[in-house]
Amino acid sequence: MRPVYLDWNSTAPPLEAALRAMADAASQAWGNPASVHRFGRAARCRVENAREAVARLAGCDARDVVITSGATEANNMALSSAFPVGDTRSSNERGRVLVTSRLEHASVVRVAEALEREGRARIRWIRALRDGTIDLDDLDRALSEGSVGLVAVQAVNHETGVVQPVARAREMSARVGASLHVDAVQSFGRRTETATCADTRSLAAHKIRGPKSIGALIAAGPRTPLRALLHGGSQERGLRPGTVDAVAAAGLEVAALHAITSPACYERLASLRDRLETRVLDMASGATVNGGAAERVAHVTNVAFPGWSGGDLVAALDLEGVAVSSGSACNAGTADPSPVLEAMVGRATAACSVRFSLGEETTPDDVDAVLEALGRVLGRVRGRGG
Repeated sequence: MRPVYLDWNSTAPPLEAALRAMADAASQAWGNPASVHRFGRAARCRVENAREAVARLAGCDARDVVITSGATEANNMALSSAFPVGDTRSSNERGRVLVTSRLEHASVVRVAEALEREGRARIRWIRALRDGTIDLDDLDRALSEGSVGLVAVQAVNHETGVVQPVARAREMSARVGASLHVDAVQSFGRRTETATCADTRSLAAHKIRGPKSIGALIAAGPRTPLRALLHGGSQERGLRPGTVDAVAAAGLEVAALHAITSPACYERLASLRDRLETRVLDMASGATVNGGAAERVAHVTNVAFPGWSGGDLVAALDLEGVAVSSGSACNAGTADPSPVLEAMVGRATAACSVRFSLGEETTPDDVDAVLEALGRVLGRVRGRGG
């Protein structure tokens, strides 16, 4: 069978138009964007066009878009800016608490852990509900405990597709004067609502059919405090020193403009996702959908297969020509189950779960092929997982 790709949440296949734009930039805009001569200006034009495109997608001013190497850097900058090095306030003073949850991407969770180790912040981990959403009652308790400087809540969970209550988190945070950071990576290009209420948002080009190694941190305005992670030149207003890649920027521009209209394509995937989900639940005894009781984006289903190993199922499906995942690609290569799913449903269920994420090019024939392949795998290796 021809290969079927159902791992769009990990990386979306690049647009042909983005690849063409990058090829053109590689030959025509290879100069340094910081140089004032014509070669530099040609490269700078690609960078500024990308910034304008991201601003259109995000509904903000282009001056509030910081080009980064991706969402990981953007998340790092957002959290680190709220708790800067050298801040001498004690952990009990106002603004020294970061509130977040274990549902977040590793580029938020690991930064939070590092900030606490370094004494820059105290972390208040809020509870994850079994349906995959944050516990708003626990968030309310965390905010009432005082000293909260920043709340970090993702827009859409990368593993389950569960939509988080960002608007409510904003209302609650604002009451105590806390800022809000939203990892909007899985929201841009997939939903029309992209958490415009947040003080900062992160974006990754390769999730919206652009290239890897480029993304953005989007601020709510010039008064949003941002601080550089690295020291060097004055690129990106001194917030992100280093030569900006005009070739990648050309791809980002195309992808960002495409992402303005692509949510409609994702919304139409709901019927395909539901058919896949229903058939899988019928096919696999005891299977359940992680986050199925919550509001989800239309293209993701995360299924637990009791008695199986999620990693083994992913490998077996790959041999059948089907690409899916058993967790975030950023945690791939480890033997541990997904921390996100473990926070939601426990370690045992996390260990037997598989994510299917559809995309704009997914067809009914693709879904049929996946179901046929899964049927062969379940019939051939039943009971070998654990």
